[in-house]
Amino acid sequence: MPVVAVVGGQWGDEGKGKVIDLLAGTADMVIRAHGGDNAGHTVINPLGEFVLHLVPAGIFNPAATCIIAPGVVVNPVSLLKEMDALEARGVATTGLQVSDRAHMVMPYHLVLERVQESLRGKGAIGTTGRGIGPAYVDKAARVGIQIGELLDPDSFKRRVHVAAESANRFLRSVEHEPEIDGDQIVREYLQIAERLGPYVADVSGRVADAVDRNARILLEGAQATLLDIDHGTYPYVTSSACTVAGLLQGAGIPPRALTRSIGIYKAYTTRVGSGAMPSELRDETGAYLREHAHEFGATTGRARRVGWFDGVLARYTARVNGFDQIALTRLDILDEMDSINVCVGYEVHGQRVDRLPSNHAMHDECQPVLEELPGWRESICDIADFAELPDEAARYVRRIEQLVGAPADIIGVGPARTQTIHRGDLWGRPD
Repeated sequence: MPVVAVVGGQWGDEGKGKVIDLLAGTADMVIRAHGGDNAGHTVINPLGEFVLHLVPAGIFNPAATCIIAPGVVVNPVSLLKEMDALEARGVATTGLQVSDRAHMVMPYHLVLERVQESLRGKGAIGTTGRGIGPAYVDKAARVGIQIGELLDPDSFKRRVHVAAESANRFLRSVEHEPEIDGDQIVREYLQIAERLGPYVADVSGRVADAVDRNARILLEGAQATLLDIDHGTYPYVTSSACTVAGLLQGAGIPPRALTRSIGIYKAYTTRVGSGAMPSELRDETGAYLREHAHEFGATTGRARRVGWFDGVLARYTARVNGFDQIALTRLDILDEMDSINVCVGYEVHGQRVDRLPSNHAMHDECQPVLEELPGWRESICDIADFAELPDEAARYVRRIEQLVGAPADIIGVGPARTQTIHRGDLWGRPD
């Protein structure tokens, strides 16, 4: 019963797309289980380079069923654009199914998020502006609109007008113009329903059947653990559950069915937006890594903050998720460095601490305790066997394994599928 969950162990942008693509090639079912189109997975395969925001990476495997599960919030406009772009490049989307229980990101959610971020001023969270937070707020408040409701035009029209008026009351209170036009939304979304309708289904039975018949199921995580609404660096987090447990909940798969969980860690650390980042590099080294690795958001294009690998936070996220193994990505980015630091603890007011304080007001007080390791000063991009890595690179990997507490069975040494070192079977069985 191979159910494998792939989850980011940092603040996102760890290279989950590549690892997910590797697994998806032999999967029977690939499920996107949380988040929205605020996450971008970059996939490079023989068909070219793709950035996926809602469609699961299994779409490149014609034999796989791809499911957008109930835990996802779906912007139907974005989804259709993504599907059209894939079809235009010869990638069929006929294997895609969208849960009728998935909530929709509506046009007023995007407006509300922009206004709310503006009102926060210096305390802005740094969201992508995709309306994800307000969509999850409506879901929790039990006033959200599920995608299956598109198939009932009369009910959908009533729901939209109630929601639009609620949004307009808020917008009027902050003197924001123009107001939301509910009629326009209804017209636009009912046209969308004609195209999207054939893909919308109650997917729960199909998922349960796949579990029962021991199909290979891949749970595709978006964002990452440190952005989790409960376990992340709150309040600078996303609005969904980004852990392994969150994937199971969003997909509707019982915990006992989980076979293996894989944590994705970049060989250094990056973050988009505001919030804690104790190992951040604000110097020439950080600028070099950012430019050399092209660390700019796949969704927003924003420059990412860059820092040394944070072993404290990595160990924390490994424990929260119970990772069986990790995938260490972008090791090759460090090829030209004379030495590499790793954060192994924090110092707060002169005292050593081994975890990030839960009080976010204290995060800026955390100074990284760094451990220096030698660089290898040679390219590793063509290496396919761990035994062939330079001694310094192998030492760096082993140190990260010690800090995280799980073996690095997948090591990325370049962006392509083939630029990967495998130290075990991708689905959890030893070679």
